[in-house]
Amino acid sequence: MATSYNNISPELTDFIHRQHIYFVATAPHDGHVNLSPKGMDSLRVIAPNRIIWLNLTGSGNETAAHVLENGRMTLMWCATEGKPLILRAYGTARTVHPGEAGFAELAVHLPDTPGARQIFDLVVEKVQTSCGYAVPYMDFREDRTQLVSWASKQGPERMKNYQQTKNRVSIDGLPTGLPE
Repeated sequence: MATSYNNISPELTDFIHRQHIYFVATAPHDGHVNLSPKGMDSLRVIAPNRIIWLNLTGSGNETAAHVLENGRMTLMWCATEGKPLILRAYGTARTVHPGEAGFAELAVHLPDTPGARQIFDLVVEKVQTSCGYAVPYMDFREDRTQLVSWASKQGPERMKNYQQTKNRVSIDGLPTGLPE
């Protein structure tokens, strides 16, 4: 039932941009596989083989550590309303932090969100769809506001201190590449 493509078609781009949640999977060569749910208005398909997404400050920074080590990333979307579909985009990513070369050019595609920690820039090498027949129907109510509210209250200095304390090393002890 799975079908593979070399790029993201306009129809698949529309599907991606309609979804309220997506999942990011990465893994180091040795250590724990990471799978993170993401939401809010944080992702854009900017070319048939390129996706960017904004990562906000949180309790960990596993994705950044894995991307720094090997670049491998998979994104996945599941239709929870309408026609069933699962979509995966496989590729190689790089991390771009605020203040680094290229950040401003990528950031114009995304909302200015408090707590922005980095943008991941994924070059998509393969896209695969599958049926999604076992994915349940779910109704979207609204985005949660707690993370943005928390980040807004921190201010730049407290946010930087939090990131330096909580986000510089992965759970496997790998560096995340977060600037000092």
